[in-house]
Amino acid sequence: MSQPIREAALVLADGSVFEGEAIGADAPNGIAGGEVVFNTVLTGYQEVITDPSYAGQIISFTYPHIGNYGVTPLDDESRQPFCRGVIVRELARRRSNWRSDEDLDAFLARRGVPGIGGIDTRRLTRHIRDLGAMPGAFGAASEAELRAAAEAEPGTDGIDLVSQVTCDAPYVVPTVRDDNSARRIVAMDFGMKTNIVRNLATLGTVEVVPASTSAADILGRDIDGVFLSNGPGDPAAVAHATETIAALVGEIPIFGICLGHQLLSRAIGATTVKMPFGHHGGNHPVMNLTTGVVEITSQNHNFAVDADSFAGKATMTHVNLNDGVCEGMQLTDAPAFSVQHHPEANPGPHDSAYLFGQFEELMNNVKGTR
Repeated sequence: MSQPIREAALVLADGSVFEGEAIGADAPNGIAGGEVVFNTVLTGYQEVITDPSYAGQIISFTYPHIGNYGVTPLDDESRQPFCRGVIVRELARRRSNWRSDEDLDAFLARRGVPGIGGIDTRRLTRHIRDLGAMPGAFGAASEAELRAAAEAEPGTDGIDLVSQVTCDAPYVVPTVRDDNSARRIVAMDFGMKTNIVRNLATLGTVEVVPASTSAADILGRDIDGVFLSNGPGDPAAVAHATETIAALVGEIPIFGICLGHQLLSRAIGATTVKMPFGHHGGNHPVMNLTTGVVEITSQNHNFAVDADSFAGKATMTHVNLNDGVCEGMQLTDAPAFSVQHHPEANPGPHDSAYLFGQFEELMNNVKGTR
């Protein structure tokens, strides 16, 4: 027996209205608000929804048919979804995959994530692409109530969202190596994806620590390297992390991804800027400026590093071929590097997975000089 249609609407802060139907969990008081962004992946919707980097945001999927292969706990990228909601053109009514445990609608309802389907996502994507990511609100409330909620939504600028997604206490992930490697890595959790931990565990034992952990605490451990994770929001709002990283630079090998890249850049005095609608997808071409190789990459960020602000302290190593955004850098006088894209993917291609091997090599080289 089919479920009755729950009429709903999406209203953006500029007053644009999109009609649809409610899916997933019920929005509190009929209203779910956040910064609306679009993601262009064709598959991997569960990994996207559970990526902590989407805290404070509503995810609109540009691919028109979402949910066809269901969901499985094996594909969760965090302990819970932190996004504010999900927007789709058409939600699959039946799932078909041998790995599937439940359908996407049930998953959203069980995990407390409201959604809206039946939306003209092509129109919505063009709107955001032309005017930029903006606050919005959706749900079963009246259009006037949704418009008021959208106008009151602060977005992600200047807000510390890392504190909402970081772990509460340190925990250890044993290495999966079988060569008795004694390498130890501290991973600063700014909203780290599970697949990053899996990749790091191939290099050594990983101790994940909260974002508030001090440099003295980290350096007081017997470790070979520090990893700076991805995470949500404005890097300028996480000043305490920038100060910690500045104290780590030159003391220990460092590798950063996404927000970690931005925070490492700010730690050496570079600046970050808000992008019009960010990079959210699994097919961005990035050139490795050292090798000249073009890599197809997974991306998820609304802020970017201004490479012109490195002032000789770092060199740009990767560039996005779509718009020229800095996608990677390496410090000139310390064993540290970072990238804006996601070499661990999930979802997305694995063209950049070699960067974990580069981190291993960096740790080996520094350890050999001690």
